[in-house]
Amino acid sequence: MKNSSKNNFFGKKNKQYKKNSNFYTKNDNSSKNNNQFLINSTRKQDFSSLNESPKNNSNFSTLKRNRIKPNSDFSKKNSIIYQEQSNKRNLDDWIWGKHSVFEALINERAINRIWCTSDIFSSEKFYLLLKNLKSKGVLIEEVSWNRLSQLTFGATHQGISLQLASSKTISLKELIDFSKKKSSNPIILALDGITDPHNVGAIIRSAEAFDCKGIIIPQRRSAGLTGTVAKVAAGALEHLPVSRVVNLNRALEELKKSGFLVIGLSGEGQLPISNFNDKAPLVVIVGSEDKGISLLTQKKCDFLLKIPLKGKTSSLNASVAAAISLFHLTKL
Repeated sequence: MKNSSKNNFFGKKNKQYKKNSNFYTKNDNSSKNNNQFLINSTRKQDFSSLNESPKNNSNFSTLKRNRIKPNSDFSKKNSIIYQEQSNKRNLDDWIWGKHSVFEALINERAINRIWCTSDIFSSEKFYLLLKNLKSKGVLIEEVSWNRLSQLTFGATHQGISLQLASSKTISLKELIDFSKKKSSNPIILALDGITDPHNVGAIIRSAEAFDCKGIIIPQRRSAGLTGTVAKVAAGALEHLPVSRVVNLNRALEELKKSGFLVIGLSGEGQLPISNFNDKAPLVVIVGSEDKGISLLTQKKCDFLLKIPLKGKTSSLNASVAAAISLFHLTKL
């Protein structure tokens, strides 16, 4: 009876075990060996309870579970480690700790961004320094202690950390005075919502190549002057002044008062850039690729110019659009 039940079970479930042929190999020499199985040499497991149904067989379930999960767990673990290592490589331009950050501040290091707790920001030692930097366009964020620990991967930050910039920035007034001394009709580029550092670096490179007199970057919704920006700019950042402003729209109003015409690059502009012939100091605004120039900033523009496209492609990369517009406008 034992043999017949065993043969009956494996006879009906023959198709099921073909799917698991990497666990069992059936001997086809004769029907007498119908219930004899060879164990795969790569997986030597104990199958002493083969008479039981696979659903009740703990060895079968354990083997199946162990076969599927390790690979997925291993890949997830590797991806997490890789992501953490890639993030840690980006901390080369970071400084944390009260004493280290304080020395960087009083020595006027070029700073891109500061993270601190509310206790540090309101402290007597840091308050005036941080307030002064904030007015100059340095982005300062008040975060919780735990959030700062996450950003620094558990470092002893003492409540404050900063990211260095690759170049110092100047005030908007200094940029206006500098540009007018260099040219009677200077061109300044203003970036609106461009957060990709590769795009910002490429724009800076094109701007310097076409003799642009400066770049304006808003404090928020824009990539700062990080190491990636400096690398993509290929040295151009050393020869082009940059002003980081708290509010781009207020900066445009100040530029208008100084005699600048404000031009926005937009696919919905009514005037092709090749038909624009006004000779005057210009501020050219380049928007992000996905959203373009914000509606509020468009209202500040004196002209909205478009770059006519003849192919099926409906838009250009922000850095390419900036380069083409500067090529046309520098010929005026």
